[in-house]
Parts: sequence; C-alpha cells; structure tokens
Amino acid sequence: MQKILFIGGSGMLGRPVALELMRSGFPVTFLGRDVEKLQKLFPNAAVVKGDVFDISSLEAAMAGQEIVYANLSVAQSSKKKDPQPEREGVANIIEAAKKSGIKRIAYLSSLIKNYQGMNGFSWWSFELKQAAVDAIKRSGLNYSIFYASTFMETLDRQMLQGTRLMVAGKSEAPMWFIAGKDYGVQVAWALKKAGDSNQEYNIQGLEPFTFDEAAKVFTQNVKSPIKIMKAPLAPLKYLGILNQRVNYAYHICEALNKYPEKFESENAWNDLGKPSTTLAEYAASLKL
Repeated sequence: MQKILFIGGSGMLGRPVALELMRSGFPVTFLGRDVEKLQKLFPNAAVVKGDVFDISSLEAAMAGQEIVYANLSVAQSSKKKDPQPEREGVANIIEAAKKSGIKRIAYLSSLIKNYQGMNGFSWWSFELKQAAVDAIKRSGLNYSIFYASTFMETLDRQMLQGTRLMVAGKSEAPMWFIAGKDYGVQVAWALKKAGDSNQEYNIQGLEPFTFDEAAKVFTQNVKSPIKIMKAPLAPLKYLGILNQRVNYAYHICEALNKYPEKFESENAWNDLGKPSTTLAEYAASLKL
C-alpha cells in the first residue's frame, strides 16, 4: 500500500478520514504543528512536526511518502491578505511534492464553493478554494479531488452550542449530508483504485435535507435534549463589517442556505461505494 502524508489530521474531518485510511491498510504519517495533539488522536501512527507555510518542513515530511492528503480550510478569523493554507499552503505543498517525488495529491474541496457568482454572491474564500483546485490540476502531479456536500459533523461540531442547535437564516435548498466516516471509506477506495489516473468525485450522502429539516432529524435522534434556536441572517451581515469571524459565518450560512445542490454522486457511488450512514443514525451514535 502506498504511504500517505496526511495534512490536517486534527481538524473536524481529519480523524474519521485518517482512521478509514489506516483501516484500509495505508501507512499514514501525520504532519502538524501540534505533535502532542496528533499523537493523542492517533497513538499508533507516525507524527512529524511541520507547517504548510514552512516548505522545508514539508520536504522533510514528504521524504519516502507517495501520496499527500490535504484537508485544509480558511480560518474563520482570517482575512483575504493573510497567509492561507489553501493558497500559500497549497503552493508550498505542490513545490515540495515535486521535489520529493510525491506521486499524487489528494485534496478535500467542496460543492458549496460553486455558489460563487450565483444570485450576486461573491466571497474571496470561495475564490481561494477554486484557485487551489486549479493549482493542483496545473501542477503536473496526479490528483484526487473530492467535492463534498455538507458533512453531518457540522451539526454537532459547529452548530451545536451547549444544548442549543443554532440555525441562521432561511434554509431554502437541500443538501446531501454525508458522514465523515463514509467519506473516509470512499477516499480509501479512490486511492486504492487510482493507478496513474486523475480523479474528481462529488461526495454526497444518502438523503437531502435543508438545514431546518436536518436540525429536526438531529434533535429527534440525538440522545441528549437539544433545542433548535433560529436567528435571522441579516444582523450577521452588518456585524460582520466589524468582526471577521461573524463575516465568515454570514457568508457560509448564506451559501449553504441557497446553493441549489443537485445529486451528482452517481460516479462516486459506482466507483467508491454507496454511503451507509443516515443522518438519524449519525445523531443517535453521538455521545454528547
């Protein structure tokens, strides 16, 4: 099995994806700034200290590896001109990969970024995400790019505040919520089957829900008592002028509420297997 350098293992989707890769037999090495945290998350795996903004640490970490899996994101408090993992970081990953003999870059992107330009919507974060995809495609390296719908983990890891599930704005469009574990299984199959080909897959779950519908399913099936709290989106728009984190929340909620997502995962399901987790099952499995 090919050796994988995993970047972003401590993030919301790092652990479920990495665990599925390791269960599938891939030798995984984790790169991160917080070595102790990664060692606690993955006690039986190799961990190396490094940073996507430090190209020398990337080159050292990539020695002997064959695939780089990158799970990167925009920090909610950051600004466009700040160093960004999906801009400077991706550029450094590509440069280091070429020098180190890496055969493939696997990268988690998103479907929601396609809302850019719809209904007058424009956000630098989505421009950045598309530019990262373009850079990887131009790199000359083999690639596996996964365009994911909304992850079920968003509900308990981002929207849940204590005993309240926060829903902002009017949820107009359904999303095919996917569990991180199911996505991890599909990534493992993709990398097993890749050969020398380039891969692009849309990643979606079994059922479409608006956020309002998803919130009801979540609260009805989770073991702890959770209340749904709804808030208008407009105040976030104006508060975001002064606070970058609020500005991020406004833009991502606006896009998630309105992006007209269609089911586009036939190819992924045929090649990589059908997801198995329903949103109700995911909620019932949580220990909150």
